[in-house]
Amino acid sequence: MQPIETFFPFLNKPFKAVITCHQKPDGDAMGSTLSLYHFLKSLGHNVTVISPTNWAQFLDWMPGVEEVIDFEANRELSTQLVNDADYIFCLDFNILHRTKNLEPVIAASNALKILIDHHQQPDTPNFHYGISDVKMSSTCEMIYDFIVQSGHSNLINLDIATCLYTGLMTDTGSFRFPSTTASVHKIVAHLKELGLQHSKIHENIYDQGSEARLKFMGNAFLNRMQVFPELNAAMMSIPKTDIYRFDLKTGDTEGLVNYLLSIRGIRFAAIVIDREEERKWSFRSKGSFDVNIFARTHFEGGGHANAAGGRSSKSVDETADDFKNIIQEYKTQLTQ
Repeated sequence: MQPIETFFPFLNKPFKAVITCHQKPDGDAMGSTLSLYHFLKSLGHNVTVISPTNWAQFLDWMPGVEEVIDFEANRELSTQLVNDADYIFCLDFNILHRTKNLEPVIAASNALKILIDHHQQPDTPNFHYGISDVKMSSTCEMIYDFIVQSGHSNLINLDIATCLYTGLMTDTGSFRFPSTTASVHKIVAHLKELGLQHSKIHENIYDQGSEARLKFMGNAFLNRMQVFPELNAAMMSIPKTDIYRFDLKTGDTEGLVNYLLSIRGIRFAAIVIDREEERKWSFRSKGSFDVNIFARTHFEGGGHANAAGGRSSKSVDETADDFKNIIQEYKTQLTQ
């Protein structure tokens, strides 16, 4: 994989591009793809954003989201666009299987693939150009640097600023995670100088939940949460019956795992959700406990040191029991 800087000269020549991200995109995935979309469009390129799956309703307000194509709902069109592209920009993921059923389409394309991502263990042989930097707070921070370092900071308008801020805010936990460096605050200051209305973005992301979601959360805290004080750990297991009972939509479980870390003394939090085809894990930690290693070792996953995901093909009860047995092996790390 060649350094991202070697791609900058190609920005001056018209091209067709597809921008994509991981399945079930979050604020950083959607924010980075849309900010890059607006930037490349301003340079005169033919650009399409394709999401591997649908996304949460709380992202539907973002500028340009109405142009995003859901691969699952538009496979024929999406495949044609990928096949016709000169470049495929791969944002907020670093291994193709994170694009779910879009993976074989991207893999078969002759387009050059550009990686911009901040997760660990990138599959660099599958990308032609790119940057992978785990020290970055978010992929949106990296897109900001991409625009500035390529010499086009003057093209950052309010739409781009809004999309960038969304990813910066969500991936730093509203700027409270350790990844929130001085550089992040400097970027936000620049975006504010451009006229960014940050409070509206917070409202659009965090104040659009349904009554059913709150009832679901109450049930989850009351009936699905288990705390292991002797291990400084906590977990939730969400069965499919809860998904149906509360009529949950994509994004309704977003951030739930973080509440477990608000319990005094808890250093490791996990939640498993019973999805149609598999059980999905989310892991969060404080301090030095590396959930990226934990997820890769035990649950076919990965991510960051303090935030990672995983999966299991077992039942929700079986994989939850596995988790409770496995964490006993980490007692020393979790309690020292």
